Formats: sequence, C-alpha cells, structure tokens
Amino acid sequence: MAENWTEVLAGGAVLAVAVGFLAFASQGGMGGTTGSYELRASFRSAEGITVGTDVRLAGVKVGTVTGLDLNPQTFFADATIAVRNGIDLPDDSAILVSQEGLLGGNFIELIPGGSLDNLSPGDEIEDTQGAVSLLALLMKFVGDSAKDQLSQDGAATDAAPDPGAP
Repeated sequence: MAENWTEVLAGGAVLAVAVGFLAFASQGGMGGTTGSYELRASFRSAEGITVGTDVRLAGVKVGTVTGLDLNPQTFFADATIAVRNGIDLPDDSAILVSQEGLLGGNFIELIPGGSLDNLSPGDEIEDTQGAVSLLALLMKFVGDSAKDQLSQDGAATDAAPDPGAP
C-alpha cells in the first residue's frame, strides 16, 4: 500500500513540473516573440540563417528571425525579424548577417544609424549585407596570391640579363 502512494506522489510531481514548463513556454519564456514588433529586410544571401536565429544589437540578443522566404521577383531572401519592444532603431539603421568567429554559427546583427526618425513596426531596413562565404574569401585570397606570385616571377624573368649579350 505504501508503494502505491509513493508512485502516485512521484507521478503527481512529474505532472506538476510538466504543467509548470507548459505555462512557462506559453508566456514566451522559451524565446517567444511576445512584447515585440516586426521589421523586414532583403538579403542577397541569407546563408546560415533560419527561423529562430538570434537578432543582436551590440552583442545582446534583442529579437529573433520569424520568417524567411525567397522573393521570386528579386531572387533575394526576404527576412522578417521580431525586435523586443523598447528597442527603437533609427530609420537609417543597417542589418547584416554576421558570424560568431571562424567556426561559429550565423546571426543577424543590427547596426543603429544616426537618424532622428525611428523605424515603425512593419518597416523595411534598406541597408543590408548578406552572408559572406568564408570559402569564397579564402579562394579569392589564394587566387590573388597565385596571380601575384606569377606576375612577380614573370617580372623577374623579364628583368634578368641575357647571358649571351655583350
């Protein structure tokens, strides 16, 4: 009989914890977008960005990406972000896809402008910079280095004296 009561109490405790987690999640405690407003932006490349990606201002999370779709007319990635209420961004602010170091994930970074007018809910941030491919940068660096080396070798060969000349 005592074993049954122990099982009932343990089950009740598990159920109470589950209800507590559900209540916490429904109030936005799990990264919800309550108390926020939406802004839009179009990126040439949104590589590494998905719905739920952090939006940061000065390294502090101030929102999340709530939508990401391909625009069939411009072939750009149209992103919708939710920014926490109380964060008033100037209308000349910039938005870019940044990376957390060499091996880190991508996130959206907001860079405030200097305008006295602020963005309103639903506005589009015009100044955007898409994801920069690390592989493309490395290939460009290696390619430019090889070209420089070839041009230096060619210049050295051209400048060398002719051994048969008097």
